[in-house]
Amino acid sequence: MITFSIALIILVLGYFIYGRYISRMFGVDEKRATPAVTKNDGVDYIEMPTWKIFMIQFLNIAGLGPIFGAIMGAKFGTSSYLWIVLGTIFAGAVHDYLSGMVSLRNDGASLPQIVGKYLGKKTERVMIVFTILLMVLVVAVFVLQPAQLIAGMTPTNLNVYFWVVVIFAYYLIATILPIDKVIGNIYPLFGGALMFMAIGILVVLFVKQPALPEIWNGFGTKYESGPIFPMMFISIACGAISGFHATQSPLMARCLKNERHGRPVFYGAMVVEGIVALIWAAAATTFFQEHGSNFTAAQVVDFLCKDWLGVLGGILAILGVIAAPITSGDTAMRSARLILADMLHMEQKSISKRLLLCAPLFVASLGLLIFSIVNANGFTIIWRYFSWCNQTLSVFTLWALTVYLVLEKKNYFVTLLPALFMTCVVTTYICIAPEGFQIMPAISYVIGGVVTLAAAVFFVIWKNKNTSLMLK
Repeated sequence: MITFSIALIILVLGYFIYGRYISRMFGVDEKRATPAVTKNDGVDYIEMPTWKIFMIQFLNIAGLGPIFGAIMGAKFGTSSYLWIVLGTIFAGAVHDYLSGMVSLRNDGASLPQIVGKYLGKKTERVMIVFTILLMVLVVAVFVLQPAQLIAGMTPTNLNVYFWVVVIFAYYLIATILPIDKVIGNIYPLFGGALMFMAIGILVVLFVKQPALPEIWNGFGTKYESGPIFPMMFISIACGAISGFHATQSPLMARCLKNERHGRPVFYGAMVVEGIVALIWAAAATTFFQEHGSNFTAAQVVDFLCKDWLGVLGGILAILGVIAAPITSGDTAMRSARLILADMLHMEQKSISKRLLLCAPLFVASLGLLIFSIVNANGFTIIWRYFSWCNQTLSVFTLWALTVYLVLEKKNYFVTLLPALFMTCVVTTYICIAPEGFQIMPAISYVIGGVVTLAAAVFFVIWKNKNTSLMLK
């Protein structure tokens, strides 16, 4: 428990120390008018209380990632603790904060627009397709598991298909209505359930004092046959760094009343998510030690919630697990709608135009969902592609943010180093993974290293050229 406790403390300190540094480095301007004021449209650009924006941001980015991803990551041993802590503080929270703040400085621009501005229009077009694909994957991935959990808690005639329809109906309503009507009102309740779940599991961990492996004694038992690098860094996405978050931060950038609120909303929400991931990684480690690792993440969650928190506590905890992916799915669809609207220059005050953009997105998500249900390994396949797309998106975002910091003459190393690391991760993964090219590990590592080195060299050439132009 010592390693776990230290990791928990470092996460909290990371917010106050490194988070404050990143905020000062960016150069917050409290007198600058935000898009919520200058572009208020009553639908997506709306001033909201900071505490409410924080809860929405936290639930937007949480999903199944910090729970299911952390459980799967725990199979790699206590090395998962290191990635959650270091990834959250130095990569994920920086990624989320700067993507939100750069959007704020660009009138609430969506992620593809930001990438296009700093990496070029060709990259922007690729990003539009890639981002919308990820949003559709998010909806498909984050519908089935909640529907199955709810079906297990309700009468048999209300089966999983019934709840899939209910969740999709909710998505449609939440995507079309103004952000403060549905999302702004129910998210605090869902957030409370998710917070209760995490705090409840944390309290039980300290009460039970399980014999968790300490990092100075090695990395504990490794239950996963795949190599730690790059597999663990893809499995634990939302609990360390996630490209999906950069699609959500602009949604909240359109609601902030003041730039000084960016650190608690963007950096703070990611740190809280890292804490949730760390708690579940420790709880899963305890479960694996007692029962073995031949269980799905959903089974681990169900057992721990009911066994550790009792009947009532278990129900509330499972509701938190249900709420997290549902609330990520609806804002993913909303984000996809806004990206399409920006691309087509289509105003969104008219509900008919919102419906027009939503229709093809829902059809595509439903198609993937049906595939995941009828195919025995459908969900696993979609989840893996979602995870890789998710981390690849973070690479695009980190490089765009690096360019921004260079142009603004700020410390670009805070994003350059994570950009290089994640470039190596996603390249190596797609080479070595079963759903990728299935290349031998040794060759995959070489390819990952070469691509990363090439990216570094290209960046140095670009920076030197850009610096010379600025000096002229």
